[in-house]
Amino acid sequence: MNTSAPLDVDLALVGGGGAASLVLAALDRHGVRDLRVAVVDPVHRRGQDRTWAFWDRPGSDLDPMLAASWDQVEVATPDGRRVLDLAPLRYAMLRSGPVYARAAEAERRLGVRRIVAPVDALHDDGEHVTVCAGGGDGPAVRATWVLDSRPRPPRRPGRTNWLQHFRGWWLESAVPVFDPARAVLMDFRTPQPARGVSFGYVLPVSDRYALVEYTEFGPDLLTDAGYDAALAGYRDLLGLDPARLRVREVENGVIPMTDGPFEARPSPRVVRLGTAGGATRPSTGFTFSAMHRQAEQVARALAAGRPPVPAAAYPRRHRWMDAVALRALDGGGVGGPDFFGRLFDRNPAERVLRFLDGATTPAEEVALMGTTRLRPMVAATAGDAVARLRDRVDPTRRAATWAVPRPVVGDRADADG
Repeated sequence: MNTSAPLDVDLALVGGGGAASLVLAALDRHGVRDLRVAVVDPVHRRGQDRTWAFWDRPGSDLDPMLAASWDQVEVATPDGRRVLDLAPLRYAMLRSGPVYARAAEAERRLGVRRIVAPVDALHDDGEHVTVCAGGGDGPAVRATWVLDSRPRPPRRPGRTNWLQHFRGWWLESAVPVFDPARAVLMDFRTPQPARGVSFGYVLPVSDRYALVEYTEFGPDLLTDAGYDAALAGYRDLLGLDPARLRVREVENGVIPMTDGPFEARPSPRVVRLGTAGGATRPSTGFTFSAMHRQAEQVARALAAGRPPVPAAAYPRRHRWMDAVALRALDGGGVGGPDFFGRLFDRNPAERVLRFLDGATTPAEEVALMGTTRLRPMVAATAGDAVARLRDRVDPTRRAATWAVPRPVVGDRADADG
């Protein structure tokens, strides 16, 4: 057992992945130099271990780190293809390597202390948080504030508990086969599962190199062979010749899609970020934009001497609309290709993307919802209201917990998440 005095800091980042890396970069960018900061994580992350896709306006702090960006994207359904002009937004791809490298640079400039150890417990007495690491043998940290970005399940299961799960191949072609000027955002021509939604997408870096991915929204994962078969089928649907392709990297992931509440402030001085802090949009699984906003808000608050507590990632009414959409999709009242296809076909793309980022007005949301199929959405709205009433009458009627499984890699759970 470690009996030495704890390391006193103003801010401890528990978890060193994307959310913490963005916070470090934002602190450096805003010139925060008078804080004592520690990062506690069992892994010092480097290199490419994940890819984020998101939309924003050009000219942000992320520009130098982007792998690619596109002013146009394509949405495809069995009924046809639609090319969407995103101006004034763009769709962008960011790989983890530059994010981790930028965070490492910020660590040096900020004088951050890094402790490579798993966190066992957080003890918040209302004035400070003691971070216990390394099974009691690692150094303890006493922090004024803790930002915890470790994966956590919702406080209680939702009425709908789905997963966004995917596998992607980074494909290198011997000949030009990709269009680097346009990404495929959602391609619903893939075979649809009995319960859920599937689609493919293509994020080209050049005419010979692209991330080609198969994604499902639904309650259950596939097997390792199932993901490979689905990806091979999508590759063939795109007309790509496997003899001229080389798989350079493989990416796997699982993201919660649930209307269960994530507890962003579990104790007075512990703030959760990323998915655990509500940054994942329940109806789509998109996370990065909200995670980036959280980092910016934290840095601005600390620079101004305020508590590092970001605003809710999405408005409450958006979380309710997501709950209704998930119920409609899960119950089969509306199909995924039809639901998303109508949204993009009957609304300006920029409005749909702002809605998915939680940045639309109520009037715009009424217009958006008016383009969905009325009868199943009304039924889902009524069903959601009844389910909420039943939960109030009997809070124990649903399962006590719901855990997000790890990605499947070689018919096993990926130990690295």
